[in-house]
Amino acid sequence: MNGACPSPGGGPAEPDRAACVSFREACMKTPREIELKLEFRSRDAERLRAAVAAASKVSQTRSLRSVYFDTADNDLRAAGFSLRIRHDGERRLQTLKSDANGAGLFNRAESECEIAGDIPVIAPDDPVAGFGKIEEKFRTEVDRTTAILADEATEVECAIDVGNVCRGGLTKPLNEIEFELRRGSIARLFALARELDVVVPLRLGILTKSERGYRLCDADTDAAASKAEPIVLDRAMTVEAAFEVIMASCMRHYRMNEAVLLETSDPGALHQTRVALRRLRSALTLFKDVATDDRFAALRDDVRALAAVLGKARDLDVLLETSLTAEQRCRVVEARDGAYAAVLARLEDVEGRRIILDICEWLTVGAWRTAASTSAAREQAIEAFASEKLRKLRRSLKRKGADLAEISDEDRHETRIAAKKLRYATEVLGSLFTAKKSTRLYKRFRDALEDVQSHLGTLNDMATAPLVLAGLGIAVSADPPPGPRRKTIRKAARAFESLIDAKRFW
Repeated sequence: MNGACPSPGGGPAEPDRAACVSFREACMKTPREIELKLEFRSRDAERLRAAVAAASKVSQTRSLRSVYFDTADNDLRAAGFSLRIRHDGERRLQTLKSDANGAGLFNRAESECEIAGDIPVIAPDDPVAGFGKIEEKFRTEVDRTTAILADEATEVECAIDVGNVCRGGLTKPLNEIEFELRRGSIARLFALARELDVVVPLRLGILTKSERGYRLCDADTDAAASKAEPIVLDRAMTVEAAFEVIMASCMRHYRMNEAVLLETSDPGALHQTRVALRRLRSALTLFKDVATDDRFAALRDDVRALAAVLGKARDLDVLLETSLTAEQRCRVVEARDGAYAAVLARLEDVEGRRIILDICEWLTVGAWRTAASTSAAREQAIEAFASEKLRKLRRSLKRKGADLAEISDEDRHETRIAAKKLRYATEVLGSLFTAKKSTRLYKRFRDALEDVQSHLGTLNDMATAPLVLAGLGIAVSADPPPGPRRKTIRKAARAFESLIDAKRFW
């Protein structure tokens, strides 16, 4: 325990008050960490190191071992903290971070100080005091290359880490570069990312080292598709702050699945990557009144274009789940393989690779953040904004879906799109309405909305399948029996009536 402060769960020894005070004073000197994190392939490490060394006056590489601690039940993680001790030769540096999820750009509270031993030093009034006995959970072992990239206006510390996250006999590779802002504009971090992306392909990083370690503890695998994480908003948030949280969630969802898709070409990962892009587009549309600026339309178009490439492959995956002849299936599989190749090529090219980085930069330093014309709208409370948006989207859906069983296929398609917009708005804004009654109404409304969208989606698949087959040059037999289609239309109409009758939760 090195004679300083007892760790949680430690013995009753009186803490060294001077050491505790010294620890807190040291923590206050570096209260926040602002860094941009990107990932690269292990085979590109040497080229990246050489490029950074050439751009800086001094660079060095050293081996680091960092041990992460938590309670047996991971109480620190649940409270939003990560606690580690970094072994740098004979030095021991203890760091406590607020480890909230981010997406590329991390702005976190951070406190650190040098200690004498290998056990964390925790003062009685520190944020993580009182959680119980702590223990080693996992570690990282990396070769770190550091350099200072500076000019008259900015100073950035660059760190390239190549190594592994380890727990027992389990390891996961770690290849990331971090730009930490010491002085100047955040925009410089993104400029550096683009300069180095010319040297080696870089992708926005969305996992902290502690997140990677906990995923290893949870036996999570990087080779599995993942659904979007729940979005939790606070009614005290401004519209601007809520927009940032929602967009960060969308970017994380995208990057988690893009990584799997690039590695495995898994259909589930492709589907979730496409869902993430739809969520991004929906978020941009939902907040366009406060976020429109000189780059807004171009970014939205870029997302739409990428989603269209993934959509072609997804349509073929869906078609393979239907009844096909052996010859048709063979042709569809061949086309699907070509569509997946096009997806991977798109994700690997410069434009496809940088879309999420572009969005992250725009979200952080875009002109929309300082536009005088939308200042009042950005600063209004998110709850009022959410209620009005949900009301308008519901009204639009009610109008478009009237007489759902009798309207044309084109009008039903428009209804499906309106239902999709309302569903995404419901999902991302629902956490604002947490009163007991609102929670109950929310579930009923969401379930009814999902039923409508499901049935309309089935109708869309029925209409799309012959077109996809014809586009592949596959002869389509006579019109299918109308019975299943009429039955699905009736189900959609009943679900729509239930939705319109459902009480609003906002």
